[in-house]
Amino acid sequence: MSALRQFDLNLLIIFEALISECHVSRAAEKVFLSQSAMSHALNRLRTQLDDPLLVKTENGLTPTPRALAMLPDVRQALSLVERTISPAESFQASLSDRTFRIASTDFFETVVFPEWFSQLQLSAPNVRVEIDLISEESALLRLEKGEIDLIVGMDKEQKLPSHLIVQDWLTEKQVCLASIQNQNAKGSLSLEAYLALPHIRFFDLEGKTDSNVDRWLADQTLERNHIASTTNYMAAARIVANTEAIITLPYHMAKLFTQMMPVSIVTPPDGLPAIDMTLVQHPLYAKDSGIIWLKQALCEHVQSL
Repeated sequence: MSALRQFDLNLLIIFEALISECHVSRAAEKVFLSQSAMSHALNRLRTQLDDPLLVKTENGLTPTPRALAMLPDVRQALSLVERTISPAESFQASLSDRTFRIASTDFFETVVFPEWFSQLQLSAPNVRVEIDLISEESALLRLEKGEIDLIVGMDKEQKLPSHLIVQDWLTEKQVCLASIQNQNAKGSLSLEAYLALPHIRFFDLEGKTDSNVDRWLADQTLERNHIASTTNYMAAARIVANTEAIITLPYHMAKLFTQMMPVSIVTPPDGLPAIDMTLVQHPLYAKDSGIIWLKQALCEHVQSL
C-alpha cells in the first residue's frame, strides 16, 4: 500500500484520457481541463510512474508498453470506483420482491395492517411484509442489525434511545368498551363512574402497565380498579363482553370489536388523553429508499382513518 499512498489517485482519470486519446488537447477536453493543465498532469504522471507514457513518433504520440499494459487495469479500477460511489438504486415498489419486517403493536396488526396490506398489493404485488410484536430487543438490537425495518404504533411517550429516528404517525382518541348488557356503562361516563367500574388493563410486552391513562389519573392522585391485565386487546374485549368490566382503548380498535362481539363504545370522562403513535427506525438505514417508501405508504394510509 506504500506505493498507493504516495500516488495521486486523481491522476488515474488523466492517465486513462491521455492513453485512450494519445492526444493532449483531446484528452484535456475529455476531462474538462485546459491544455496547459493536462500537460502539467502528464508531467506529474511521468514522474510518479517513472515512465514517459506517451512518446512522439511519426504517427504522433504513442503509448509506451507500460502505459498500454496499465490501461485495462486502470479502466477496470475507475469503473469499479464509479459503481461504488454512484447513488444507490431507488426502490421500485411495483418491481420489488423485498421482504419488510415490522415490529408493531396489537393495534397496528389488528386494525391497520389487514386493509393497508391489501391496498399495498395493488401497487407492490411482490412485496412481502412480516409482522413481529414489539419488544425491547426489537427496539434496540434487531432494529440496529437491520432484522427489523420499522417499529410501528409505539406510544410517543415510550422512552427510547435518543439516537433512534422517531416520527409522528397517528393520533387516536381513546374510548371505553363495555358489554351491551352492562347497565353501569351506557352512553358516557363521568370520572366518578369511570373509576367505580372494574377495568381490564392493557400492558406492553416489557411488562409496563404505566399507560397514559394511568399517568393522567395519577396526576389527579387517582387510580383505576383493574381486575385483570393483558397484552392483547382481543382477549381484553372478550373478557369485557362477559363481565361488568370495561377497557380503555383506541377508537378504531373499539369500533372493530363492536362488529365482532356483544360490546358497545362508551364515551370516556372528559380530558382522557389520546394516544400519539409513532414510526421508529434506526439512523443506519435512514437513506434506505425501500424503508422511506414503506414509511410514506404507512403515513398516507392512516390519513384515511
